[in-house]
Amino acid sequence: MCNRARYAGEPETLWGSAAKLFSERPRDNRFNPKELRPKSRNYVVREQEGDRFWDVMTWDVLGGQALWPMTKVRQLSLPQWRRLAEKPENRCVVPLTEFAEFTPEKHDLGDGKPPLKGEMWFSVIDQPVFAVAGFWQRTVEGDGFTMVTCDPNSLVATIHPKAMITILEPEDVDT
Repeated sequence: MCNRARYAGEPETLWGSAAKLFSERPRDNRFNPKELRPKSRNYVVREQEGDRFWDVMTWDVLGGQALWPMTKVRQLSLPQWRRLAEKPENRCVVPLTEFAEFTPEKHDLGDGKPPLKGEMWFSVIDQPVFAVAGFWQRTVEGDGFTMVTCDPNSLVATIHPKAMITILEPEDVDT
């Protein structure tokens, strides 16, 4: 996954989380979920004590404590991810309308600059907003989240054969 995604919608429409903010703390909502990049902010849906809420978090589950933002988790057997995966309170759902993968080949744009890889954007035709499995935790920089990846489906594999985000079926949206 090339660390690009989009969400075009409002959190009030998300999977029964509706009108509930996760907390009453002052919130800075000056961000654009339509263009999600590492260390940017996005809506997530999570549960606490049986209630489902939406929240705003940074797309970096380690909160700047690594050399690069930790935006994806694939090897759930590693201790740091197993710790998050074992606790239901660390699970979340990330709403998206599109995600991107880089094309395998670089393309010359004819502008005198080095060739670049292009972006191929994917959506889920029968789900205008789809749910992606994720984890979240509190960090020194605030709450951060990551998306869980899996083997790619046949459509994505032609562009990115290593992995893709884990898209949940609508009936499986349960943090």
